[in-house]
This record gives sequence, C-alpha cells and structure tokens, in this order.
Amino acid sequence: MRIIESVSEMQQQADMWRGEGKRIALVPTMGYLHAGHLTLMQKARTHADIVVMSVFVNPTQFGPGEDFERYPRDFENDIRLATEVGVDAAFSPEAAEMYPEGYQTYVDVTRVTLPLCGKSRPGHFRGVTTVVNKLFNIVKPHVAMFGEKDFQQLVTIRRMVKDLNMDVEVLGHPIVRESDGLALSSRNVYLTSEQRQEALRLSQSLREAQTLIQSGERRSDIILKRVREILKAGKDMRIDYAELRHPETLEEVSRIDGPTLLALAVFLGTTRLIDNCVLNIPQ
Repeated sequence: MRIIESVSEMQQQADMWRGEGKRIALVPTMGYLHAGHLTLMQKARTHADIVVMSVFVNPTQFGPGEDFERYPRDFENDIRLATEVGVDAAFSPEAAEMYPEGYQTYVDVTRVTLPLCGKSRPGHFRGVTTVVNKLFNIVKPHVAMFGEKDFQQLVTIRRMVKDLNMDVEVLGHPIVRESDGLALSSRNVYLTSEQRQEALRLSQSLREAQTLIQSGERRSDIILKRVREILKAGKDMRIDYAELRHPETLEEVSRIDGPTLLALAVFLGTTRLIDNCVLNIPQ
C-alpha cells in the first residue's frame, strides 16, 4: 500500500489514476479501524478500481472539551488491516497540511445539521463538511463510502454534494454490529466491561421500536416513551437525544406513515455513543 502525506502528491496521484481511466473510491476515516471500516473498504472495491482511505483525526469537528486529544489512534495497525483488505493507498496528512496558517474557509450546510448531533455538538458538522469537501478535492474520487451509523453525517454530505454540484457518488453502508447487537465504533474502546453491557440498551431499544411498529403502533410519542424507558434504566446512562425524524430531511415526525429514522445518542459515563435504525411499516 502506498502512504501519502502531502496534498499535492495525493492530487498528482489521483490525476494519474484518472488519466489511466481508473475509477477511484474514497473511504474517509479517523483511523483506529474496526470491522465496520473494513467492510466499507471491501464494498468500495466493488465500485472502483482504486480504493483510497483517508486517516485523519480532523480537529475542526471536535468541540471544546471533546475527545480530540485522547481519540484512539493506531496508525501502524490501521495500515496492516487496510492492506489485508486490499486498499491501494492511505492519505494521512498532518493537521497543518490540511489547515495551513491563515486558513479561513469553511463549508456550512444549514437545515439538516441543526437537530440531533448538530444541536448537541455546535460546529461539528461544519468541520465534517469542510474536511470532506477538502478530501473530495484532494483524492478526486468518483465514489465515496460512508457508514450509516453516522446517519446525519451521511444526509449532510449528500446535501452538500447535491447543493454544490459535486461530481462524486456518495454511498451509504448499513451499520456493522457485534454479534450481540452493539454498533461498532472506535469509541467503544473507552467503555468498561459494565458499560459495554449497558450499551446494548441502544440496539435493544431500536428492536423494541420496530416491534411496536409491527404490532400496529404509529404514534411517535408512544414509541419514544418506550425507547426512553429502556435507555433510562441503564446504569450510568444519560440520554442526549432519542428522536424520530424523516430519513432525508431530518424533520421531526409525529406519526409513522412511512420509513422513519429513529436516532439515538447517549452518554455512558463520559463516552458518547450513537445508534439508529430506519423503522419500516410492514407490508
């Protein structure tokens, strides 16, 4: 695998691949790879000739007091894992390479970033859209892969691509889970064994919501009441949000009349976890 650290070298290599008629796929990551990331990379291979992963812990998407400094990092292991699944190149710049002295330009997507994580993490999505825009300009992919665990992020990036007429196809991939249902996340490493067990309440509450839908319940307040009961029963668990939203506009939903996003965020101790599913009315 080729490791590229400079913007200009990555752009030149991308131009070379494109000149050879090769299709490029990008999988953006902040490193500390797990099976979810690797699944995205394997899926990207089915859409492209060249797979590039970025490894960049982006400082602009972390707020004051968040875990930027302690965010888990293991670059050598990331390279080993990505090589095993056939990734062709890793773009891994330093922060000063991405945000040089005097940097002052940002991308701001508005309405879809206001609720959910946007409400509890002001400025987060401005950092996400800015760095993804930069990665698109640097890696020049034909297609980019994102996991659906960060559902609001996926909606936001698709909105940015559409609004700014970007020539890149944005693909989402279903959440990858442990055998017991816990959504894979690099932040799971922060959890104690007891917290790890309590974290299963997220996937449990998602399943309970779908069960209510299948039994005929359509009222959002009833579904959310049950979801919150499950989460609140967790030891050392604090709900950030549990909301029902339209899966494209992220507008609040008061009654389930079609596919509806159930989005969750909780704190277990100091660790913030998110999870979601799209609830579907049975045919």
